[in-house]
Formats: sequence, C-alpha cells, structure tokens
Amino acid sequence: MTPRFVRFGLAALLALTACAVRAQTPAAPVPAKPDEQLVSLKLPDADIDTVLTSLEALTGRAVLRPAALQTATYNFKTPKPMTKAEVVLALETVLALNGISVAPQGDDYLVVTQLANAKSSAPEWLNGAALDQPASGKIATKLFQLEFLRVTDLQQLSQGLLNPQLLGFVALPTANAALITDSVSNLQRVELLLKNVDKPTTAGMTPKFYQLHSAKAADVVTRLRTIFQPLALQLGQATSYNADDRTNQIIVICDPRQYALFDSVITKLDDAAAEPDIHNEVIYLKNAVSTDVVTVITQLISGQIAAAQRANAQNVRTSQALNQPANPAQPAIAPTIPGVPTPAITPAIASVLDAASTPSSNAFSSLASAFADKRSNSIIVTGTAQDIRLIRDVINKLDIILPQVRIELVIAEVTLDDQATSGISALGLKVTGDKLVGFNFTAAGTTVSGPAGGTDFVPINRINGNYDLAGLINLSTTPRLSNSTILTVPSVVTSHGNQAKFFDGETRPVVTGSTSTPNTAGSATTSSQVTQQQIGTTLTVTPFIGNDGTVQLNLVQDVSDVTGTVTVDGNTQYVIGDRSTTQYVTARTGEIIVLGGYRKKIDSKGTSRLGPIPFIGDLFGTRTRDNKHQELIFFLRPTILTNSAGDNTETMRRVDALPTRNEIRKEIDPNYVPPKESILKKILN
Repeated sequence: MTPRFVRFGLAALLALTACAVRAQTPAAPVPAKPDEQLVSLKLPDADIDTVLTSLEALTGRAVLRPAALQTATYNFKTPKPMTKAEVVLALETVLALNGISVAPQGDDYLVVTQLANAKSSAPEWLNGAALDQPASGKIATKLFQLEFLRVTDLQQLSQGLLNPQLLGFVALPTANAALITDSVSNLQRVELLLKNVDKPTTAGMTPKFYQLHSAKAADVVTRLRTIFQPLALQLGQATSYNADDRTNQIIVICDPRQYALFDSVITKLDDAAAEPDIHNEVIYLKNAVSTDVVTVITQLISGQIAAAQRANAQNVRTSQALNQPANPAQPAIAPTIPGVPTPAITPAIASVLDAASTPSSNAFSSLASAFADKRSNSIIVTGTAQDIRLIRDVINKLDIILPQVRIELVIAEVTLDDQATSGISALGLKVTGDKLVGFNFTAAGTTVSGPAGGTDFVPINRINGNYDLAGLINLSTTPRLSNSTILTVPSVVTSHGNQAKFFDGETRPVVTGSTSTPNTAGSATTSSQVTQQQIGTTLTVTPFIGNDGTVQLNLVQDVSDVTGTVTVDGNTQYVIGDRSTTQYVTARTGEIIVLGGYRKKIDSKGTSRLGPIPFIGDLFGTRTRDNKHQELIFFLRPTILTNSAGDNTETMRRVDALPTRNEIRKEIDPNYVPPKESILKKILN
C-alpha cells in the first residue's frame, strides 16, 4: 500500500504538469465582429458592376441601382489588410469622386445613384457630431442649428467648402438653421467652421468708461467717428463707443488690447477742449437782411447738433458701413477674435491720430451761435475760430444781390363792336402762346418795319425792350383812337421771388355797421362805421429769374367794378363784381406777354332835343339805346437787369422828354452841367 504522503506528492506533480501543458498550449481565438474582420481587396481595371458586386460582398446588402450609371475604370488596392468597414468607406469615397453616391436603405439594401440625385435618395442622417465619424466621401445629411451666426452668412462662408454638384445647402431662416447634404468630410469642415465663427461678436469684449472733465461727451464721440473712420477695419466690427450725456461719459466696448489707443485719443481731445478759444465777431451785411440770414444759420447749426445726437442715440458702430461687402456673394469682414493679434498701427494711422485735436473742417462746435442786429443790419457771431470761419463762408454765399427784373405794364380798355370777337383781334395784334409777336399796322415811333395793311403783320422782336412799352404798342394811334384807351402805364423793379403789385382804381366808402343812440327829443341818433373798399384792377406779379435769360411770372389778376347798388338798413351799398385769375407764364427778357378776356357790358341811353324848348323838344327828339362790351387787355414786358448803367437808359430817356429834365439830372448828379440851348430853340420856346 502506497503511503499517504506519496500519493499527495504524485497528485501535486500531476497538477503542476497540467498547468505547464496548459500554459504551453495556445488559447483558442475569439471570433471577430464582421465589420472588424481583416480583408484585402484588389480591383485592377474594374468596371462599375465589379465595384458594386464587391460592395455587396463586403456589406452583405443588396445594391439598388438605376438602369444607367456613369461608366469608368476603377483601380483599387488595399495597401494592407483592413477591416471591412474601412474598405467600404474607401469604396464609397472612390465612387463619390466619380460622381456616384451610396446611401443605406434600411438594413438590407444600398441605394446607388448619380451624385446630383443624392438628396432625393435618402442619404444617411447624422444625429451626432460629424467629427465623430471617420472622414470619407460618404454622402450624409446633417442639420446645423446656429446660435449667433446668421444662416445667410453661413451660406456665403460655406460656398467654397461644399460640393457644387450636390447643391445640398438648404437655408432655414425662420429657425436660423441649415440642412446640408454632402460628404462626411465636407460636413466635418462646416462643423469646424462653426466652432470658430458661431460665437457672440462681443466675445472677449469688455466695456470701459471715460469720465470727461472739460469736453462734452457727444462732441468728442463725433470727433472720434471722424478720426476712426479710416481705421474701421483695424478696430473691428464689434468695437463701439457712445456718449452718455447724463454723466458726460464715453462708453467704449472693445478688446482690452485697444484700451491704450482710446486712452491716448480721448485724453488728448478732453485736454484740447479744456480752455476753448471763443471769439466774437460782427459781420456787416451789404445786400441781405440780417434777421433772415441769422434764421438760416441758426437752423444750420441746430440741424448739425441734432444729427449728431441722433447718431449717438442710435448706437451706431463706426465700421458698420465699411464692413458691408461690396459683392453680396462675398462674406462680411469677420470681427476681431480674441487671441488673434490686432493689426499694427502704421505710420499713416499714427498721423491720423496725431491730428486728433484738429477740428473737423465742415462741422460746427456746440459753442457756435449767431444773433442779428436790425439797426446796423449786421450779424454777431460767437464761437471758435473754426465756427466763425464756417459762418462767414455761409454769409458770403447768402449776402448777394438777387437777380432783378423791370416789369412794364400797360392796361388798355378796348370797346368791342359787333364785328370784333375779342379785344386782341380788335386791336389787330398777333399773339402766339400769350406773347405779342406782331401788328397789322405800322405804328409811328416804333422800330418795327415791314409790309403793313391787310392781313400782313409787322414782326416785333425782343430787342425793342429799350423802348417804352406804351409807345411801342401805340394803341392810341388812329384808327384806334375811338375804340381803345390806355388806362395806366406803370413800371416797377423787383428781385427774384419778391412780389410786385399793380393797382389802378379807386376806393369807395362802405358802411360796415351802425349804432343808434337815444337823444332827449325821443328820437335816436345813428352813427355808421365806414371802411374804404378798393375797386379797380389789381395785378400781382411774382418773378422767378432763370440763369438762361428766362423769367417765370406768377400772375394773379383781380378786376372789380360797381355793377349796381342796394339799400341795407337804410344805407346804400354797392354791388361789386369781382373777377380773378391765376396764371403761371414763362417769357424771355424783353418779350411782351398779352393777357385778355376781362369783359363787361355797358348799356347806354341817349336823347337829342328837337328845338330849344325844354320838355317839348325832349319829347319830340330822337332816342338811342346802345349795348356795348368793353374788354381789358394787359401787356407785360419783363426785362432782366444787369446791374449796370444800361438798366437806366429807358428811364433817363423819359426824363429827357420832361421840361424839368435839367433840374432832375442836377438832383441825381451834382456835377451835371446842362447843355447850352441854341438861339433857335430859345426863339421857339
């Protein structure tokens, strides 16, 4: 019998031997997953059918394809054994490079189409991050939800990143999102782009408050906008600076690295305004009215200040206008990104900052003001030297002589017979477009010439403006002495836009009210309130003088006359007929404008006495009744004055026709010496 300790020793030896054998025997391999199995693939000069067959074998899915696909020769070889998933991604990328997309359809099929039709073939939807997928040409769809960047800006930025054949960018402006269908590699690029740009524009921006001690915050901000306008690209789109008028502070929001720039400029501007150089100056006017000019200057100054305040209230960014792309297809300039160095200040930029204390050449300061002195017709200007210079420039352009025009007027009253259709035809005038162009008779004393008589007309030109208008028309020359009468021949001079008024008539008393006062006799004493009523012809002319020698006339004609009487409360009142028109005509200097059409009916009765015996002679005498019409004809001739001695030629010609011409000329010119009269003239006198 074997001892017990021997048996224990043999058992221990067998156990050690089994362990040693087990350690030397290799363990059985664990089966790998189908996608992780290593395979090698070699496709020399393969067609599309061969590639799709290999894809079916690798994925275990059936390929669904259209009848025709792009034909190409594929050469593919794995450099080393690769997993099935890696080989499938490689084949999908090769197919995408050749314009063919592969999209899974459930668990059993693959849909193979042309790349342009990939969006409609339900490509794979990526729910997670595209960066979690292996980079490949596999076509997929992903929804990108934007937080700060606008979807329209993303569409512009991604134009160069996406495949132009797919046209896979679908903008969703309402949701501020984008649905993109493209290769996984391109989707990853878009995702990386959004990580850098889809962030608030104020990232890394901090505010800083500048308390001003001397200058006004709104004025300094206006100056800053002028100074920094050429530097908008260097400052960045997010940089802003605005004035707080309540605390007289400037609030700057920018990258902290730009603090030094704002510190130096704002400090310099605040110090420059510590003791402003205020001047007072009196400017005497020569032609304009001081009150009118001051109104214009005050409105100009207040308008500039109001515009600056509105700009500050709207929180306008300096670079907003400059950062807009010239081409809508190009993206806007990106804002300053923290961590990226700010562009260095060049010498040209430094020169702009050195001129920060120089005022703008076209802006008034808040110290500018102007006041009018009517007595001396002058303007008192208060402000800086810059303000006074600007105001003086404005005054020099306003204090000018306005163009002037002399308007001659002839009002003629023409009696019409049964053969005359109008006053113009009765006078034998030729009128074209409201302008007098000729006569059908030769008037004595005029410069016109040509055939006269019958239906022939003698032409008249604008050069006749140097002659008296009434003498030129010569309406009182026979045979027109009996049917026409010149009522008035006024002539006035007025300037551009200023009204001239002609009136020819009379004033008559009109009772406007009455008051009865009882007296001691038991009766009442009546007193009436009387006003004067103008009755006659009124012509109001407002000329507008053009640079081309034309005069536009705004004409208002008003003709009133007494047509009868009525009794009101025991008072005789006049019945006044009133006719008025408003016209706007254009004429060249020296042209004669003819206006007519104002008519009135005249009923006249007459008797002739038969014999010297009163009453008996009237009873047996003849009686006549006559109904006639009278028409008023207006002749106007505007003449633009040249502000020279030639403007007075016509007036002096009239003076020379007066018997007191020498006395008048002596009053005008103290150095005037009357010409010696001849012996013949003395004898005739």
